[in-house]
Amino acid sequence: MAVKLKEYSMGRLQEEMSLRNKVNVFKDRKEAGRLLAEKLMNYKGADSTVLGIPAGGVPVAAEIANALGLPMDLIIVRKIQLPDNTEAGFGAMGPDEEVVLNENLLRQLMLTENDIKAQIKKTADIIKRRNQIFRQGKQFPCLKDKNVIVVDDGLASGYTMLVAVRFIKKERPKKIIVAVPTGLHDTIDFLLPEVDELVCLNVRSGYSYAVADAYENWYDLTDQEVMSLVRL
Repeated sequence: MAVKLKEYSMGRLQEEMSLRNKVNVFKDRKEAGRLLAEKLMNYKGADSTVLGIPAGGVPVAAEIANALGLPMDLIIVRKIQLPDNTEAGFGAMGPDEEVVLNENLLRQLMLTENDIKAQIKKTADIIKRRNQIFRQGKQFPCLKDKNVIVVDDGLASGYTMLVAVRFIKKERPKKIIVAVPTGLHDTIDFLLPEVDELVCLNVRSGYSYAVADAYENWYDLTDQEVMSLVRL
């Protein structure tokens, strides 16, 4: 398949042109992870680590880590959901509870200050619970001077990945590489200045975008499934 590289002020995009604007291109997250790993082989054996974003990014990250022979860990971030729509969010929170809000969207929403604070509090509680369940007190890995490959199952608004990347930057890595099977074109443009490299096999444009549409088999993972894929 033809690979296109696009240079930006900071980041570089690697995509599969034959998959541009197509749906149902991956059987499942595991297949997507294996295909992504093929584009990341230059990091095999290097001083690198893979970080998966729970829950959907974990099976993708596990396949990449296995193929490249790299250690895998989790970076627990979370979108801040709308009060009446758990599928949509108006920002995201990082592992250190740093919040990044989608100000453009917030200006269009009829949310009060109390609504926003309540949703941020719920997000913080979920991150704490996931840290207890998935990390069980384990210290976050040292990322200084390492190539860090951050993995999710797709990019919609991009805010969840953004807070992950900004948290990682504080750890002074050598490079930050975002690896996702699918992503919205505008979101990729939004994230590229924040990273060194972004690998997205299935870039899609248009008003209507859903991560799930890239997969034949897509579902929400349970906590037990996440834990079975990674042993921290």
